[in-house]
Amino acid sequence: MKKSLYRGLTALTLSTALAGLNTSCTKDLDQTPKYELTPDKVYVSLPAYKQVLAKLYGGFALTGPSGPGSGDIVGIDAGTSDYIRQYWSAQELTTDEAVIAWNDPGVQEWHRMNWDATDPLTRGLYNRMYYEIAICNEFIREASDDNLSSRLGSGDQGEAKRYRAEARFLRAVAYLHVIDLFGNGPFVTEKDAIGGPLPSYATRQQLYSYVESELQALTTELAPARTNEYGRVDQAAAYGMLARLYLNAGVYTGTPQYAKAAEAAKKVVDSGFSLSTTASGRVSSAYGRLFLADNNLAPAKDEIIWPVIFDVNSVQSYGGTTFLVNGATSGADATWQRLVGQSTGWGGLRTTSALVDKFFLAGGDTAKDRRGRFYTTGQTLAINDLSQFTQGLGVLKFRNINSAGAPQGASLNFSSVDFPMLRLADMMLIYAEAATRGNADRSIALGYVNQLRRRAFGLPIATPSAVADITDAQMTSAFILDERARELHWEGTRRSDLIRYNQFVEGTYLWPWKGGVANGQSVNAKYNLFPLPASDLAANPNLKQNTGY
Repeated sequence: MKKSLYRGLTALTLSTALAGLNTSCTKDLDQTPKYELTPDKVYVSLPAYKQVLAKLYGGFALTGPSGPGSGDIVGIDAGTSDYIRQYWSAQELTTDEAVIAWNDPGVQEWHRMNWDATDPLTRGLYNRMYYEIAICNEFIREASDDNLSSRLGSGDQGEAKRYRAEARFLRAVAYLHVIDLFGNGPFVTEKDAIGGPLPSYATRQQLYSYVESELQALTTELAPARTNEYGRVDQAAAYGMLARLYLNAGVYTGTPQYAKAAEAAKKVVDSGFSLSTTASGRVSSAYGRLFLADNNLAPAKDEIIWPVIFDVNSVQSYGGTTFLVNGATSGADATWQRLVGQSTGWGGLRTTSALVDKFFLAGGDTAKDRRGRFYTTGQTLAINDLSQFTQGLGVLKFRNINSAGAPQGASLNFSSVDFPMLRLADMMLIYAEAATRGNADRSIALGYVNQLRRRAFGLPIATPSAVADITDAQMTSAFILDERARELHWEGTRRSDLIRYNQFVEGTYLWPWKGGVANGQSVNAKYNLFPLPASDLAANPNLKQNTGY
């Protein structure tokens, strides 16, 4: 079993101080969680603070206090409500990279791009993000300088302040996701009075400015890069999220910030992380090792800047990578199940021909590019019916086996694959995109891109290759968008990428079933954002609905 911050701590933290919080309406966001124990009984020592910090990290992986089927937010199936599952679905099911066969309420609307303010999945996504914000706010309140000085010895206060910085990072990430997906929304921090007025409404620009200032501060307040415990964030993670924020600044604020994106990404690249370049025998390529059940070990962990941790025994969820392994596997194909680690096979997730095509265009070749792994037996490339799992190719990316080829599934087949929220390759491609837009060094960027391509083709990354390398002239912004699809598919970046390139709602780029028709069609520009849930608009008159909903 892998060791981490919240393995072994989860049961305690989920069943004590923070288990009762519910953010089904924004009226709860400025209120303290409902405690089984009062703060003075919970925050009694540095280990106690760390246990509650574990809950904050666990908020991205787990769903409730009583195991994988329990939920700490309402209005959505508990197993579906996992943060990663919801965020991934919003970023991938709405694009050319993924479709789903199931007909649960709201799920088909995401790929067809016809959701509305009453959609249960949109409400669940929103509530999960604000739940994370709320529990981080409460931890930060309890980790104030005054509270730390009254509860902890002087020797422990510095480490507790580091915990507080990590909580601020996790809150900033949740707010960044609100900016990206909802644009505008309620805003509350630890400074708001408990039980006070309803949360105020913040515009996208206001939320952007807040997240930017928080992440900038955390580039010095978090642990130096690569010095923290596995699964916990450091200064490189703060720079990585800043790079993501700046990459999309033109969408968020109307003012592009590609030079700042390149600067932040370069700081991550130079901070000591390294690409995974060693294949695992016949089990996986060097790239594939990043998505195996032992990706917490070198060489994979040396590329992953911030993992959300899952474990088949101790961090169980029907979301996260369990969803990405089991949901993307046939329940009727034993060969497929063994290939991904004896998955039970839920028969839901596949991809469209548009992603497959990325590996046959000028920039890719599935005969050589190890990143494009698709399961074809019994599957058709064309999709005539979204509800038929056999239509659309399977994606063999997240596999619940270790680098020796041993399956990690236990009796219920949960996953031990950690989800890479940030990894080095993304930072290299952010820098490269900035370079194609005239805001970074093209020679450095070309070196980054060709390292990734050599790795993808199973070649030494430091040796020039006539097979894998591209030229400076070939390194265009359009090429980088396709290269991001090849390198980062199914990692939760695609929707944001397409919006940045004006290809998400527009008719300039179509994919199967975009807009609800087989050949794809343009859709209303309002779908660049999700709507604030109607239930929260009714509960908080301070809020304003996004345009068009």
